[in-house]
Amino acid sequence: MVELERKGPAAWLWLNRPELRNALNDVVMESISKFLRELEKDPDCRVVVLAGRGQAFCAGGDLSRMEQAAKMTKARSKAEAGRFARLLYRMHTYPKPLVARVHGPAFAGGMGLVAACDLVVAAEEAEFCLPEVRIGLVPAMISPYLVRAMGEQQARRYVLTGERLGAREAHRIGFAHECVPASGLDARVEEFCAQLAGAGPQALARSKKLLAKVGQASITNALAAHTAGVLAEARTGAEAREGIRSFLEKRKPAWSGR
Repeated sequence: MVELERKGPAAWLWLNRPELRNALNDVVMESISKFLRELEKDPDCRVVVLAGRGQAFCAGGDLSRMEQAAKMTKARSKAEAGRFARLLYRMHTYPKPLVARVHGPAFAGGMGLVAACDLVVAAEEAEFCLPEVRIGLVPAMISPYLVRAMGEQQARRYVLTGERLGAREAHRIGFAHECVPASGLDARVEEFCAQLAGAGPQALARSKKLLAKVGQASITNALAAHTAGVLAEARTGAEAREGIRSFLEKRKPAWSGR
C-alpha cells in the first residue's frame, strides 16, 4: 500500500491504493510510519518525498474504516484517531525534510498529510478540500498543521465551508510553495531534493526543530537566548567546521557526496 523508491539522496514514498484514491487506513499509516523509522537511520537518505499513485494524491480517510469507528466506544474511537494524530506529529517533527508531491486531489486527511510536510509542490490540476463538516465530522487531528501551513484566517474559511481550493489559489495564499504544470512536477520536486541534500543534515534537523519552536512563540529575551544557544551548539560541531572549511577551500562539503 506504500511503495519506497530511491532517487539518489531522496526516498520517495508512494501511496499505492489507486483504486481507492489512496484513502488512508491503518495499514497505510503504519507503512508510512515504518518507512520513516527506517529512513531516519539511513545516512544515505537526506530527503523524503510523499507522493500518490493513480489520479489522486490522497482522498483522506477510508470511509469504511470511519463507519466502523462510528460504532466503537468513545475510548476505542479516540485510540483509533490517535494513530493518525501520532503520524502527523511524527511527520511535523521528523528530522529530515519532507516534500509533498501533489498531483491530484488531496482531501481531508490527505490535505493534512500535505500540511505536515515542510515543502509542498503542487501540479496545476491539484485540488485541496476539507469536506468533513459536510458529513458531520471535524478535521480535528489535522487542524494544528493546517493553521500553521495556511494561517488561521484562511483555515477558518476552508474548514468551515468545505469548499475546494485549487492549486493556484493554494499557492497564492501560501499553502503550496510551488504550483507547476503536471509535466514539470517531478523535475521541480527533484530540484528541491537536490537543494536540500546539499545542506548539512544536522543543520536541517536543528533548523526544523528551531522553526517549530519559534513559529508560535512570543519574541522575548528567553527566546533570544534560546536561539543564541542553538547557533552556539551548531557552530562548535564537526558539521559546521566541515561546512566552513569547504566554503573557504571552494569545494563541496563532505556530506554533499551522498
